[in-house]
Amino acid sequence: MDEKSQLQECLENGEFAITAEICPPRGTDVKNFLKKAELLKECIVAANVTDNQRAVMRLSSLAASTLLLRAGVEPVFQLTCRDRNRIAIQSDLLGASVLGIKNVLLLTGDHVSCGDHRGAKPVFDLDAIQLVHTANTLNSGVNLNGTALRGGTALHLGAVVSPDADPWEPEEIKFEKKIAAGATFFQSQAIYDMDKFKRFFEGVKRPGIKILGGILLLKSAKMAHFLNKNVPGVDVPPHLIEQLEGATDELEKGIEIASRQVRELKAFCDGAHIMAISQEVSVPKIIAGA
Repeated sequence: MDEKSQLQECLENGEFAITAEICPPRGTDVKNFLKKAELLKECIVAANVTDNQRAVMRLSSLAASTLLLRAGVEPVFQLTCRDRNRIAIQSDLLGASVLGIKNVLLLTGDHVSCGDHRGAKPVFDLDAIQLVHTANTLNSGVNLNGTALRGGTALHLGAVVSPDADPWEPEEIKFEKKIAAGATFFQSQAIYDMDKFKRFFEGVKRPGIKILGGILLLKSAKMAHFLNKNVPGVDVPPHLIEQLEGATDELEKGIEIASRQVRELKAFCDGAHIMAISQEVSVPKIIAGA
């Protein structure tokens, strides 16, 4: 029987799991990427490797996840529907398994109209629910055509959820379908209203399903205003923006806010997923403050 990932064991044992996000470079120079990995190595259980985040071309998440494994950091391999058809998706999932990658986060992916290659043709052969189903099918030892594999996978399947989606009902339906398709852990969109998130968590929790609250580091008040204006499902409340605007060092105030959020999550949630976006050096500070 394949060994479980550290993240899966941590969650199944009821421990509070902390993961963080590392974005691959826009080229082949991986020195800074590995430096960030080394910085986070001792304070997180696993690191998410983004898959051409915001539809901006970067080093492949599969290659970057493999680099993390070699560096002694457990990866969470992100895989999106945007750039691959079902053949390539299954092939990459098999490849991840063979390379020793055990955690996958399966998501739709930002549309190419958001990114740096707007003339690219988006694929979206599968949606996020079908993507989870595909990975679960490979775990059962067959491909999407029902053909038996010469060796199946044993991947720990994750997906995303947006607790602040308005209206909530369509997001709730997708959440339930992802569970039915085989997802066992979820990372949430960035959250700032902890009372609201706690109500969400208590309303959806069930045996065997783990949820990590998404903590997005606010580097400035300007960033907070940008999120409110441009990112659906993210709502930074006025009192946090006021704290940032009144601070002599907005980044340090953002770190303080994130630390407080992680502390609050520890009281009821399964874990925290910290997104620092090019400010990974602050993640150990956030965790230490929590």
